[in-house]
Amino acid sequence: MTNGYLAPVLDWYGKQARDLPWRRPDASPWAVLVSEFMLQQTPVARVLPVYAAWLDRWPSPALLAACAPGEAVREWGRLGYPRRALRLHATAQILTERHAGQVPSSVAELRLLPGVGSYTAAAVASFAFGQRHAVLDTNVRRVLARLARGEQFPPRATSAAEVVLAESLLPAADRQAARWSVAIMELGALVCTASRPHCAACPVATACRWRQAGSPDGIRPAGQARYEGSDRQCRGRLLAALRAAGGPVPAAELAAQWPDSVQRARALDGLVADGLAEPLAGGQFALPG
Repeated sequence: MTNGYLAPVLDWYGKQARDLPWRRPDASPWAVLVSEFMLQQTPVARVLPVYAAWLDRWPSPALLAACAPGEAVREWGRLGYPRRALRLHATAQILTERHAGQVPSSVAELRLLPGVGSYTAAAVASFAFGQRHAVLDTNVRRVLARLARGEQFPPRATSAAEVVLAESLLPAADRQAARWSVAIMELGALVCTASRPHCAACPVATACRWRQAGSPDGIRPAGQARYEGSDRQCRGRLLAALRAAGGPVPAAELAAQWPDSVQRARALDGLVADGLAEPLAGGQFALPG
């Protein structure tokens, strides 16, 4: 398919793109990989300070691999979904032991790393190494659903048809394809947003099939379950206490973090099962390692 959206989207991106550290020319493949781990289901504004502190402390995989996994969890702070920190630590160990401390450039090798799925592998190969891959995150899928298929929202799970469409729109040249991928992602993040798309600012609004069809309502993706009072909030409180401590934390101190004993025990069991906390002698708990 000839990509008639290419020129206006790339021109828009050149003028409107955010200056994000992982997009700068001096960003290493490791820095790009770290950003992709942190950006999973997490807004850019929350990622930026943690990303900067992380790379300041661990500018290479070898430096992270030399630390205990609990230090990765501590540095992750309140970024959310802390198992990502453990997977990033495990990835750093593999890169150090099997790849001479370097991030591999092939999608196949990237897919073998802990926590790296098809999206992350394609994103790192594209953004760190300038390769030609379809990069389908939530923003890209939403833009293509509206622009090319006339639907307000993409299906809940990525379909084969979406992949075929995304691949058909990739420019032939690797570097231009990588720039297209990040540009269409940025368009979804800044303009073609989920709730209030800024169609007047869109460089391809006149070609958008969804607008041409009268912007019909689609099936909105299900929102995340309520956080207040949830097991997620309880886990976060307990993990925050473990991160703040310089050593083991007595069970009684953890009990003070959450009033519901049944929910607290369930959350603590979950942290242990996920490798985010370790039970110690005397009824104490600590970060792993």
